[in-house]
Parts: sequence; structure tokens; C-alpha cells
Amino acid sequence: MTERCVVIIGGGLVGSLSACYFAKRGWTVKLYEKRSDIRLAEHGHLVEHRSINLAISERGLSALRRLDLGLERRIRGLAIPMRGRMLHTVHGRQTSQAYDAFGRHINSIGRSTLIRLLLDEAESHKQVSMHFSHELISADFDAGRVALKNTESGEHVTAHADLVVGADGAYSRVRQRLMGKVAMNYSQTYIEHGYCEFSMPPRNGAFAMDPSHLHIWPRGSFMLIALPNLDRSFTCTLFMPWRQFDTIKPGDDAIVAFFKAHFPDALELIGELHVRAEYEANPKGSLMYIKCSPYTYKNKAIILGDAAHAMVPFYGQGMNCGFEDVEFLDRIMLKVLGDGEQTAMLTDAQLLCALDEYSATRAPDASAIVNLALDNYVEMRSKVVGYAYIFRKHLEGLLHWLFPRHVIPLYTMVSFTSIPYATVVEKWNRQTIWLHRAISAIVAAVGIGAVITAVRLLGSRRLVSAVAPRITQLLDK
Repeated sequence: MTERCVVIIGGGLVGSLSACYFAKRGWTVKLYEKRSDIRLAEHGHLVEHRSINLAISERGLSALRRLDLGLERRIRGLAIPMRGRMLHTVHGRQTSQAYDAFGRHINSIGRSTLIRLLLDEAESHKQVSMHFSHELISADFDAGRVALKNTESGEHVTAHADLVVGADGAYSRVRQRLMGKVAMNYSQTYIEHGYCEFSMPPRNGAFAMDPSHLHIWPRGSFMLIALPNLDRSFTCTLFMPWRQFDTIKPGDDAIVAFFKAHFPDALELIGELHVRAEYEANPKGSLMYIKCSPYTYKNKAIILGDAAHAMVPFYGQGMNCGFEDVEFLDRIMLKVLGDGEQTAMLTDAQLLCALDEYSATRAPDASAIVNLALDNYVEMRSKVVGYAYIFRKHLEGLLHWLFPRHVIPLYTMVSFTSIPYATVVEKWNRQTIWLHRAISAIVAAVGIGAVITAVRLLGSRRLVSAVAPRITQLLDK
């Protein structure tokens, strides 16, 4: 068999991790990235202020662990554990909500830090060649040929491959070409909210707030969040409807007045001058999600990560899901191969089988987490301070601690396990139904017990005859 070659379009998080996996499995890898190499000092700004910090959790760590235990350890060493949410009221009172009954945590890490490390890791494989400032122009999947343009020199380049991987983000050009080859179901939806980043500097060389939490200022229709960085700063992100952004024009004091009204403790720590300057200088980003299927074309092309399922960032699963894509594909390819660890030895028929299985089984999971991420925005900006939410969170935490295999909170299943996302939703829905029934039964039992106690204490037949019908109704329910 001739040597297998894969062309990966996109050198971000998912693309660079894919390059590492394919190289490990014996493929020759050609990676093309539209942007310049961010590892060079003059290009480091290319990923700044364009997205919130990353929160890497079990699904992402699992993909790194499967690739290389040493790589996982290095990345953990560059991350800051966050054991829960810290909620800030308008008056500055802080309340901690642990993520997990057993103390498990998610990890804050800067996007640029992680991309640089993964690019270095990919480049360390001799089978990998990396090409920056190369923009995809066209693709002929059947012929295994892609045409690209060097945006610096203007030179046109043709690359040949057995497989084309699109890891080129939410506005994927590979996906656009794929839509011309398959009957793809596709939807792209912008939500009415946008975001803007701010930075909270260290105070006297230390963190200005507790770094072991993801800080949230929930304000109903909008919120501010803050994640810690290794340099002891926090990356803060304001999420709110565009109509509110439109009322706060850069260059005046409206943003300072807005922070004074809604986030006074954050304003004190960031600084008025800093808030005003960053609001004027930093771009306002849009938030949208994408659903599509299938993800593949024959045995020739596949899309991964945001190219297949972009999501809003409120569950911290965008990168984790993308990394899990890579691990999931690797597992399927090895299963189809049957014997050995070099998926470059897959026949065309085996590769087709692997890609078809990937697309059919991964799409429901991706759709499930896209929905969960959207729902979690409402939870973060509003529900986290509600009594019903707090009661259920404590109750589920207690039950999970007592019966860890039978009662698992939704957040735990998403962030601290590798249970398929679609299965997570099914389990959660079933758990919600019986939990509501159990609570209703407990309430009814307490009510009946109170009535019986009152009857015994009062010894009144009249009371018995008055409440007996109601008791009967409760029992019937």
C-alpha cells in the first residue's frame, strides 16, 4: 500500500491536535493555517481578545491523555484549577457554588498558550509539515486535491491527499465545499447577545480575587464572568444583548456608569480608566451556533470541531467537544482497522466505513451539547441565584455523594465524565422526572403526616371529616 497522506485545513486547537493524532498513527500530515504563525512574537496578538478563556475538563483532557500522558501533564501544569462558581451580588457579597460533590474541577487556560503548545507538539513529529498564511481556495475531494493561496507571497499551491480534514472553524471553507458534495442539513443561528473582553490586573503581585473559582456577576439578561490566568490576572468577559451594547458608545463614560450600577466590585478591581480604554479598544464579538450533518464525504473528507458544531461558550465545551471529536475518530478508525495501531494502513473501504460510522454516531452528541450550551447561558446569568436552582443543586449533590452511580448532576456528566452528550441528556431527563416525583411524594407525605399529627393532638372528628377528602386526593395522585 502506498503511504497515506492527510491534509488538515486549520491550525487551531482541533487542527493541531488532529495533526498529532494522525502523525502518531503513521499518516503523512500537511497542515495549512490561514493566519500567520502565532508563536512568532509579531503575530501573538492574532488570538487576543477574540474569545473568552478556555476551560478544559475531562473530555479534552482524555483526548490529550490518549495521545500522550506527558502532554496532558504539561498542559495541566499551565492551567489553573477552578473548583466552582463564585457569584457576586450588586452589593459585593460573594457566594461559592462547588462544581462537584467530590471536589472535581475544571481548568482555566489561555487559548494562545494552548495553541502554541499543540503547534509545537505537532511540529515535533517528522511526518508533519506546517504551512501558515495559506488560505483554502478550492477543493476536489474525489481527486484528493486542494488549492491554496499563500496570503503573504500571493503564490498558489496545490496539495494532494487521501483524506481532507476541515478543522477551520465556524466559518469553515471545507464545510462549504462539503455542502456541494452531500445533502447536508445545515443551520446557523446568531443569538441576540454579544461579548466584550476586559482584563483585571494583579493586585500587589497577587490575584485580585480567589483564583480557584470561575467568577460570575449574574444580572438576569446579562452577566460578567472572570477566569484566572497564570500571570495572576483575570480575563473578564461581558455578555449582554446587542441592544444594550448599542446604548453604550465607546469614547464616553457610559461604560463606567454601567459598571458602577451593575458590577461595582469588579470596576474597583479593574479600574475605571482600564474599563473605559478596553471597551473602546477591544472588539465586540458575536455569538452563534451551528448544527449540520453529515460530517463526511465518502472516504475523502471530514469536518471536526467548530466546523461541524460551533456552539456558544456557556458550558465551556467547545474545545472539549472538538478534542473529543479527534479522540472519537481515532477510536473508530482503530476499531475498523481491527489489528494494529497504524490507521494509515486502513484500506479505502475501511476508511469509508470509519468515516460513515463517525458521522452517524457523532452528530446526535454534537447536537445535544450545542443545545445544552445555549441553555446554560440562562442558568449562568439568571437561574444560579434562584432558590429552586440552589435547592436542586444541593439535593442532587447530596444524592450524588450518597449514590454516585445512580444520581449524577447534569454538570458532572458533561464536565467530569465521557458519557456521550446525547446519553447525558437522556439520563438527565429521566433523572429529572423521578426526582420531581420523589420530591412530590415527600411533600405529600410530610403534609399527610402533619395532618395526622394534628388530628391526634386535637382529637377532633370534625377535623378528620374536613381533611379526609383532601388526604384521599393526595393519595390518589
